[in-house]
Amino acid sequence: MNFTGKTAVVTGGSRGIGRAVCLELARGGANVVLCYAGNEAAAQETVSACEALGARALAVRCDVSDAAQVKGLMDAALQAFGAIHILVNNAGITRDSLLMLMKEEDFDAVINANLKGAFLCMKAVARTMMKQRYGRIVSLSSVVGLRGNAGQMNYAASKAGVIGLTKSMAKELASRGVTANAVAPGFIDTDMTAAMPEPAKAATLDSIPMGRLGAAADVAKAVAFLASEEAGYITGQVLAVDGGMSM
Repeated sequence: MNFTGKTAVVTGGSRGIGRAVCLELARGGANVVLCYAGNEAAAQETVSACEALGARALAVRCDVSDAAQVKGLMDAALQAFGAIHILVNNAGITRDSLLMLMKEEDFDAVINANLKGAFLCMKAVARTMMKQRYGRIVSLSSVVGLRGNAGQMNYAASKAGVIGLTKSMAKELASRGVTANAVAPGFIDTDMTAAMPEPAKAATLDSIPMGRLGAAADVAKAVAFLASEEAGYITGQVLAVDGGMSM
């Protein structure tokens, strides 16, 4: 897919799915602005990998749950490249625990990073995209947001909320040439899933009709499609990339 002349902001772009998204967009010729929470070395590695593909790239440290920092991220993208055509809301955290053991601060932290962060980023780019009458917003939800998961009430709520944000924004901005869609990954082979106990991994594999974990690249290609010109008449949709888990 051709993203020449387009600028993409990818939150949580230093590793995992976010890094794969950055590389996929860079491969298509996009300028890439990625934000990271704390691992500057990993962020710079992603920048270098994008540049090796011929793209221009920039890393900005940003806590997406902080409105001032989000504004700074978008201002940096506009200053560097003059426009923002694509926003990928990927930044997210987990603080897993059963309901009876979950701390209030762990619930709040996940909601703030995963849901409030997506809201703030959407709001920060909305005016720019409306003025240019063009925009692609792709937000990462999760199979957990579609079907729930024991021990992840906070994460499931945040990812279900991302779907609500997406559908609402799609209705608000469709007439201005801005699309908003969500991708709901299943269990993807990332650092997050690598930390799962082996019995949990085995149970997860049993629930996947395709019988394997997905790869970050599987998700990145779906995100890139929804960010492309080819998806210009698709908005308000949720694309599950989960090996059949959510059937």
